Amino acid sequence: MKRRRLLSAEDRELWEKVASTTHAMHRHAPISAETEPENAHPHPHHPPKKPRFEMKDFRVGQQSADLSWRLDLAPSISEQLHRQPIVMDRKTHREMSRGKLDPEAKIDLHGMTLSQAHPELIHFLLSAQERGCRLALVITGKGKRGLDDGPIPQRQGVLRHQVPQWLRLPPLGAVVMQVTEAHLKHGGSGAYYVYLRRMR
Repeated sequence: MKRRRLLSAEDRELWEKVASTTHAMHRHAPISAETEPENAHPHPHHPPKKPRFEMKDFRVGQQSADLSWRLDLAPSISEQLHRQPIVMDRKTHREMSRGKLDPEAKIDLHGMTLSQAHPELIHFLLSAQERGCRLALVITGKGKRGLDDGPIPQRQGVLRHQVPQWLRLPPLGAVVMQVTEAHLKHGGSGAYYVYLRRMR
């Protein structure tokens, strides 16, 4: 049996100071620095056994279970905009959503790259607000689906997804009051109504 070295008075005093600042994780008799056995865990912790995966029988032609409810897909742009609270006048918002209001300013971002479209959009909306416009139409297009051979699906309509984010960020966040998808007569899901705040 290996003989253990006893602590010196200095070491014992240091141990007692450290021990007084700790809290026991398990309720059992306290163990001093000199009497602690080498294996201080009388009841070793065994990790719980993992449940065995049982493979169910499957016959060719049998229909598999519908697991689509488990998919946690990100909401579409339309759903995100629909969930936003209405901060503008509700009657005006209803007329705007039904396409009964004519936009006072319009920009078409078709064919532009992200780096081209962002400054154009900023300049267009700031200028529209300076002229006193309240309703602007921003056309992005629905986008084209390119070749998708990779394991990660490509997003269709990069501008269509990016424009609502730009409208929430500075400097446009302070200018824009409400954003909704345009009515079919003004471009539908390929365009946005942008309702601007009044200049102060």
